[in-house]
Amino acid sequence: MPDEHFTELLADRIALRRFTLADLTTFVTYRSDPDVARYQSWDAPYPLADGERMISRLLEAHPDTAGQWFQYAMVLRSTNELIGDCASGTDEQDPRLAEVGFTVRPEYQGRGYATEGTRTLLGYLFQARAKHRVTARCDARNSASARVLERIGMRREGYLRECLWAKGEWTDELCYAILDREWAERAGPGHG
Repeated sequence: MPDEHFTELLADRIALRRFTLADLTTFVTYRSDPDVARYQSWDAPYPLADGERMISRLLEAHPDTAGQWFQYAMVLRSTNELIGDCASGTDEQDPRLAEVGFTVRPEYQGRGYATEGTRTLLGYLFQARAKHRVTARCDARNSASARVLERIGMRREGYLRECLWAKGEWTDELCYAILDREWAERAGPGHG
């Protein structure tokens, strides 16, 4: 069942909130960076119209809708500046299963924001949305993303050789996962 009352998730330095049309220019700018798009499903430059369509759709969508992905704007709590996004997709057949992903603007990479944002999203999925298992995938060449997934406690479960045709080449993919009980053990009593 979708979370129709979602507004935001707070962490120490960042918040995950709904996108607004005011985020459009920044969103399209960082998605248009070739280094950001390199291991992602979109191409650079990212068209303004695509960004507007995505944000308009998200204004009507709710997190944790079975069979759909939801993009969360990642903003600095101190300034509300958009620094990237996190996403979660809920399995259509079994809504106790979800997948996560993240993107951070280049000038904010390497500061722990992806770790903080994805950890916050996992806490929400396990605690508020009662997920049993959350997975993530990344291009095997994207060592920074793999480190984030490992830092938040996800276990590498697979290395898929040339499983995806992306941007004109066969690419390898790393598969990660974490279970609700593993999350609870890492977080400790009453923590997320």
